[in-house]
Amino acid sequence: MTPDNQPSPCAERTAVLADEAATLALGGSLARGLQPALKIYLTGDLGAGKTTLVRGLLRALGYRGRVKSPTFTLVESYNVSSLYLYHFDFYRFANTDNWRDAGFVDEFGGPGVCLVEWPQRAGSALPMPDLTIDLQHAAQGGRHARLRAFSEQGRQCLQALNSPVPPDDESSPACTG
Repeated sequence: MTPDNQPSPCAERTAVLADEAATLALGGSLARGLQPALKIYLTGDLGAGKTTLVRGLLRALGYRGRVKSPTFTLVESYNVSSLYLYHFDFYRFANTDNWRDAGFVDEFGGPGVCLVEWPQRAGSALPMPDLTIDLQHAAQGGRHARLRAFSEQGRQCLQALNSPVPPDDESSPACTG
């Protein structure tokens, strides 16, 4: 198990994102690997680019409307490219009960793609992610992205990336799910 109480990832990649355009491009690359029921959890400090990454993903799918952080609405939903996407932001949650009380269980058990900012605020109530993306500010500017797959669907999403990241480590454990 990893320190954040998750099993070890079955695939992992890292990327350096020099600017906002690179973050948008990473989101666009991820769009190619989306499939129904995929759960992607986005972590990182305030301003690290979580919503920007989601905006790039939605733009690549053809969505042209405004993409905003759902910090106050908790969820924004999108129906684009034959996919239902739910963009959650749990920043305002104080504990696991807030997630249960919000009534999002159906969205996480259905065919929609769940993109979750601040998943740690929902605690252990959330199901296991297929893919996590951690965005961190880099000391020299830009961002570092760490992408980790925890299921076969997550691994497939990573494989669909079209970015200059190293290939998966062949010694990675098998994916489940």
